[in-house]
Amino acid sequence: MQKNYSYETTEPEGKNFSSLFQPELTPKEMLELGVFEGKYLTDCQNEFPHEWFTNAKLSPKEPDISCNCFKVKSRQSLLIWQSKGWIFEPDPRGWFQWYCRYYLGRRIEKIDAIQIKRWRSFKRHKIQIEKNCLPFDTQCRKKQRQALLQWAYNPFF
Repeated sequence: MQKNYSYETTEPEGKNFSSLFQPELTPKEMLELGVFEGKYLTDCQNEFPHEWFTNAKLSPKEPDISCNCFKVKSRQSLLIWQSKGWIFEPDPRGWFQWYCRYYLGRRIEKIDAIQIKRWRSFKRHKIQIEKNCLPFDTQCRKKQRQALLQWAYNPFF
């Protein structure tokens, strides 16, 4: 999908995040719990640390909802993301690709600000679960919980 792209890291891996961006899960944890129907990053694993994929729930051939933590579909296609203007260069796969690269230490001020704003606005889903579900009832609002997981929020509360 993205050939001949390289970037510099200016921060240590997993450190020095914006004060406005405090994700509750690392990319490794997200992949291990099961996100994006197991399909995300299956063709570009060489860019990221090998250990992220050791216990990841992946489906290299086609998306498989059984790979998702909550066993529900909770994503839209890349074509829809593109049509809605949710894809920002230099990350053609969207927010999670940006987050993986940010986690590794890449910083691009303008793009970081956009993606952090998007991440912060997604917290509304966590608030809806808190208002409508009993504590730790992970069967309540499974789609929203899966979506939270895919945005690095802890869905188990």
